[in-house]
Amino acid sequence: MNRWLVRLALAWLMPLSAMAAPQAPPRDLVIGGDLAEIVAALGEAERLIGRDDTSQFPAAIEVLPSVGYLRQLAAEGVLSLRPERLLVADQAGPAEVLTQLEASGVEVIRIATPPRLEAIPDKVRAVAAALERAERGEALARRLEAEIRELAALPTLPPLRAMFLLGHGGATPRVAGRETAAQAMMDAVGVTNAFAEMPGYRPVGGEALIRQAPEVVIATRGGLEAMGGEARLWQLPGLALTPAGRARRLVVFDDQALLGFGPRTPATLLALYERLERLAMGQPAAARGEP
Repeated sequence: MNRWLVRLALAWLMPLSAMAAPQAPPRDLVIGGDLAEIVAALGEAERLIGRDDTSQFPAAIEVLPSVGYLRQLAAEGVLSLRPERLLVADQAGPAEVLTQLEASGVEVIRIATPPRLEAIPDKVRAVAAALERAERGEALARRLEAEIRELAALPTLPPLRAMFLLGHGGATPRVAGRETAAQAMMDAVGVTNAFAEMPGYRPVGGEALIRQAPEVVIATRGGLEAMGGEARLWQLPGLALTPAGRARRLVVFDDQALLGFGPRTPATLLALYERLERLAMGQPAAARGEP
């Protein structure tokens, strides 16, 4: 009788235990470097099965298989990883590919990613809500809001004309004008964009460099490496005749941390402000690189 009762109890308990077993999280794939950084900052990188080419930080993200560039996705490449959900930045596309993925049964969660400093906390909250980690997201968002307030409260920099170097083709550098993420970055720290009169990212020749007379060059590590390093930078036609070139004033930061408007951006802009302040006061900048 006792054995029969034990078997009966087990028969009732087994379905209950199966129902109570936690479900595995969905197979998530992230498209957008800022979103990938937020997922990692929330402690959820392990749930990701893939990324796009812009998602390269931290190391736990970089080692994941990539499905290509976020603006040039192919449904076949994405589906090869068998994702259940996609977290995608609103720049991702083409749109017809995302529609095709949804028709294939993949849940596509679109996150607004405007290149504005004040939009970062809400972006964090949106990602956290999608991952059902609202409490962690709120804590991270509030920390970032505090850093953004700290940046906004800093004294105005002395007048300083900056040039943001995106990259170059041959001997012609590409620099940032207005309506760019680089312009938003320069606005956030209160430095003047020497090329604000032109829209977008454009190649500029030596005469334009001399005429606009930037006093400091802001560059990303990837852009500087692509052109052959700092020594090659100062060899660009006309740059040696600018105040920046004569004084060799250069500050360099990680690409995504500076322009990605992700969780590292507010702290990176605080570090950029400090280095620009030193240069504006005639002092050498601190060590280059991420804060």
